[in-house]
Amino acid sequence: MTPEAGRRGGVEKQAVLLVAGLADLAVSTLGTAVGTVRGLLRRSDTAELASEVEHELMARGRLVLDRYAAVPPAHLETLARHVLDRKSTDDV
Repeated sequence: MTPEAGRRGGVEKQAVLLVAGLADLAVSTLGTAVGTVRGLLRRSDTAELASEVEHELMARGRLVLDRYAAVPPAHLETLARHVLDRKSTDDV
């Protein structure tokens, strides 16, 4: 066996182990999510809980839109304000 073949086998083995680990993580996460959903469906206040979730998601949506949809101030305007601030502190 050449050193190259040993390395290639090692890389292939690592890739297989990585994929197997990711698959196991996905299956366990899915199992946990299904268990959580089943528990939520058994609750007597499911409608109230769904309403609260809807309000929470809408609030999060507003925050995201406020964060990313707001137009930042113009670069030159920001520089002009810095210059004015410096001039006013130099004059004092």
